[in-house]
Amino acid sequence: MAAPRLEVVADEKAAARRAAELIAEAGAAAAAERGPFGIAMSGGRSPWAMLAILGELDEMPWDATELFQVDERIASPGSEDRNLTHMVLGLSMDHQSALRPMPVTQRDLEAAAHDYENGLPERLDLIHLGLGPDGHTASLVPGDPVLDVTGRRVALTGGEYQGYRRMTVTYPAIDTARQILWLVTGAEKRDPLAKLLAGDTSIPAGRVQNDNMIVVADEAAAP
Repeated sequence: MAAPRLEVVADEKAAARRAAELIAEAGAAAAAERGPFGIAMSGGRSPWAMLAILGELDEMPWDATELFQVDERIASPGSEDRNLTHMVLGLSMDHQSALRPMPVTQRDLEAAAHDYENGLPERLDLIHLGLGPDGHTASLVPGDPVLDVTGRRVALTGGEYQGYRRMTVTYPAIDTARQILWLVTGAEKRDPLAKLLAGDTSIPAGRVQNDNMIVVADEAAAP
């Protein structure tokens, strides 16, 4: 497996812009080559800024885009802890039709995870991932049984993480994506980023196996 390509920019704002530019480039290429552009996006503060910038880029093919969620907390609609809440706020009304929210408010969550998986493209064009200080990515968190899921592309975590159970894409979905874009900012990410770049499988992020990965990091996070 090829090591991730690292791009270092000055700060969090520059990282959000560079990541948005890379997504728009991938989207334009996918639209030209295949028609639709299937992207899955993670939550977090930096991605909210990235999403807002993405909405302003002319080359982003919004009419051809399906915007899936990488993961979501099982919480009530409109909760500040929901990734979807911030995605909706970050997108203009013109672009919100691209959203494909994870159905975390359904009574039967296992069935909901199956339904979401069935709605994914056979192969996502791009997955945006973040990196936690503990080395988690998506909601693939240390010690959770979801790390060992191999037969599903969307699954539920076995327990709560930071107060919530989660729905998340799994390694099979991530590993088969055409491209992985990591957005990593902040000094608290320096150690896990070094492990990710080294392919250290002691952290969940280090277990991702994809030959087309780029990491956009700010100077604070760069090892």
